[in-house]
Amino acid sequence: MKIAILECGEVPKEFQSQISRNSEMIQDMFNAMDGSFEFESFNCQDGHYPDDMDQFDLYITTGSKAGVYEDQEWIRRLITFIRQLDAKKKKLIGICFGHQIMATACHGMVEKSEKGWGLGVAANRVINTPDWMGEKKNELNLLVSHQDQVVALPKDAQVIAESDFCPFFIVQWRDHFLSTQGHPEWNRAYSEALMEERRGQVPPETIESGLSSLDIEPDNGLFVRWIMDFIRS
Repeated sequence: MKIAILECGEVPKEFQSQISRNSEMIQDMFNAMDGSFEFESFNCQDGHYPDDMDQFDLYITTGSKAGVYEDQEWIRRLITFIRQLDAKKKKLIGICFGHQIMATACHGMVEKSEKGWGLGVAANRVINTPDWMGEKKNELNLLVSHQDQVVALPKDAQVIAESDFCPFFIVQWRDHFLSTQGHPEWNRAYSEALMEERRGQVPPETIESGLSSLDIEPDNGLFVRWIMDFIRS
C-alpha cells in the first residue's frame, strides 16, 4: 500500500533532534502494525503535491500550528486538493489540523473554541460503530493538543466519537474520508514535552490537568486498526 503524507506543519525546532518531521511519526504509527507500507511526504506549506493522485492508495493530512480559517495561499490550495480527492473518492485520513481542514473542505465550520486548550489524553465516547469497524469499543482515548475545533458539520457527515469538550472528535465524511481531532501518531513522552514547553502560554491548571491525564494509555493501536478497517471497506 502506498501512502501519501500531506505535511501541514513542522515539529518544533527544540524537538527536531529526536523527531525530524511529523511524517516520521506517521510512518512509525503504521510500521508498528505492518512494515509493508510505502510512504512519500509532500510539504503542503511549500506547495508540494503528488503529480498523479491515483498513484497512492491512501492520503493523510497532519497537524499544524496554523488555523484553517487563516487567509494563506497554501491553506486555500490544500482545501482545493482535498475537494479533488473527494471528487475522485480517494481515501483520506485527517489528523488534528487535518481533521479541521477536511471539515472546511466539506463545508463544515471550524473556530477557536471558547473552551480553551485540549491537552493530554482525551477520553471520548464512541457513539457510532459503522459496518467497516472491526474491533468495537465504547470509549476511545487519544492524545490531543488544540484550541481550534470543528463546530458544525454538513448533513452527510457522521460522528463516530465525541466528548463534552469536543463534540466532533472523530468524523466519517461519506465513504472515503475519516478524521480525528486527536493525535494517534504521538506518544505520551512527546505530549508531555510539548506541554512543558508551553508553560507560560497555556493556563497552568490546563497544563497540570493535561499532565495528569497521561496516566491513561492512549488507544493509538486501536485507531490505526480502525484506519485499516476503513481503508479496506
